[in-house]
Formats: sequence, C-alpha cells, structure tokens
Amino acid sequence: MHHSSFPRSGEPISKLGFGAMGFAGWFGADQESNWIDSLLYALDRGVNFIDTARAYGNSERIVGKALSQWSGTRPFVATKVENLSGQRGWGTPVDPELAHPPGHIRAGAERSLTELGLDHVDLLQLHIWWPTWGVTGHWMEELQQLKQEGLVRHIGISIPDHRSDMALPLVQSGLIDSVQTIINIFDPVALDNLLPACVENDVAVIARCVLDEGGLTGTLTEDTVFAEDDFRYGYFDDIVPRAVYLQKVDELRQYVPRYAGSLAALALKFVVQAEGVTTAISSMQVREYCEANIAALEEPELPAEIHELLRFKHRFIKNFNETKIFGEYR
Repeated sequence: MHHSSFPRSGEPISKLGFGAMGFAGWFGADQESNWIDSLLYALDRGVNFIDTARAYGNSERIVGKALSQWSGTRPFVATKVENLSGQRGWGTPVDPELAHPPGHIRAGAERSLTELGLDHVDLLQLHIWWPTWGVTGHWMEELQQLKQEGLVRHIGISIPDHRSDMALPLVQSGLIDSVQTIINIFDPVALDNLLPACVENDVAVIARCVLDEGGLTGTLTEDTVFAEDDFRYGYFDDIVPRAVYLQKVDELRQYVPRYAGSLAALALKFVVQAEGVTTAISSMQVREYCEANIAALEEPELPAEIHELLRFKHRFIKNFNETKIFGEYR
C-alpha cells in the first residue's frame, strides 16, 4: 500500500481510503458482518484511512464495531458533522445557522464519538461549507474548541459539490487541516487551483467520487436501473442523457488494458497520482471492491503523458449534485 503524509502531522496515510458511506445501505442492503469483514480486510492490507459521517445511517456504529475487532495499529478515522439544511444544502448556499446551528457541531461530535466507541477522532469535517459563510463564525469557533479539548485532532470541511475553487479562501486562511472534494477523470478541476493552494498551505486533500459514483467503473449500461432508495437514482439521467455519459466512458476504453487493468483501475490511479492528493476514498463496503481497488494500486503508475492526457482531454464537467435539488420537485 502506498502512503502519503498528512501535512499538519506528518503521519503516514494510505493513498487509498476506505469510504464507509455504503454502510448506510444506500448502495444496496447486506449483512453487517459482510461490511465489517470488508473493512477488516482493507485494514489488514494496509488501508489506514476511514471516512464516515454522522449522516450515513449506522455507518459510524458499524465502523466502531469493526474497530473493536481490529488488533492492529489504530487507523486514521475521519467523520463529518451532519448538515441540517436538507438536500438543497448541497446545491445552493444556505446560512450556517441552518446547516450547523450553534451547539450542533459539538453535539454531533459527541454523538459520533459514542457511535465509534472512540475518545477522539482524527479528523472532524463539516459535511458542507459555503464561501458565503466566510472563514469565521460560531461554526469555526466550535471546531477549534473541540480541537483544543482533544476531542478531535484535526478539522476540515467537505465541499458540497463540484465547485472546488469555492474553498480557496478557507484553505488560505490557515484555519483548517483538510479539505474533501470531488476529483475524477471527468472532473479534475480541483487539480488546477485547489490542490496547489492546499500544498502551499499544508492542507490535506481527501478526494471523493473518484469513480463518479460507479459511472467510471465501466459497469453502467443503458439498461442499469437504480431503485428509488439507491443513492444513484436519477444521478446519471437528470443532468445529461445517459447515452452521452456512456459515450464519454467508452472514450476511456482506449487506455485499457495497456495502462490499467480496468476502467476502475484507470480512474483510481488517475486520482491517486495527482500531486497534492493525500488519500482517495472509495466506497468499499463489498470485499470485492476492496480487492479490486487495492490491486489497482499495485499496478504500474500511469505515465506522466497519459495522466496529462486524461486530465485535459477527457474533461466532462457537469454538476450531478444538482439532482439532489431536483429531487425536491419531483
């Protein structure tokens, strides 16, 4: 397993992070024992970064249950404070008092610690943050206080949608230790401005949606149907026709198998190799996903010229998070 250093502490962080959103059942139901087995397998193979959230149903509890069974070195555990502003908070700016009213961040952190069975978390993130909030306010004061008390070691934010540049003022303020943002072959915009700023200011970058919610795995077809309670319901259809999306995916097949064993491996290696990415999280609640992702990082790296070609030739910029707003009007 390849590692990077968490900028503010220097501790080794696996370049592949375990995304525990799937423990909420949003990608399909399964037995908890299978999810726990998947996480323990990942830890045993060197994955030492776990990303969960208060909003992910039973995810924190299941992560905590798995950790109680783990006898190795404690992994780096990151969680997020739940956003109370509803789905619209991911697509349009909302007031911080609506998303994180006074006292909510502390209450959420304490609940997370209870669910995880830990005395502190390594990273506490706001699940959403908007530049309209500025860089100071009750939300920042609460985060800093939790850090001073030792309940959290690091603090950060998760950018709500594809507009990664919105976090530049906060990154440059020096007040946060990490930022989580969307980075994938179709949307590498964060590599242009956000990542260089993070490197300059010693801010960790946690890449999410690296497989574009499964679209970049090559398994999506015109006939794929998602249940209404599936996180991806409407995701590939509301912003652009699915046929257009699939055509963009097919254009990537020219790089397989010469540069990657699969489309998913190509997508993962692209993000992991980007300068400034601390870790790339992928939903790995299924052990098969763990095995495939770990195997991808054991492949040779992408040549620099191919990485650059993927970055600039295959951009397909859209804001699929807008489907969360549209869902309110269906």
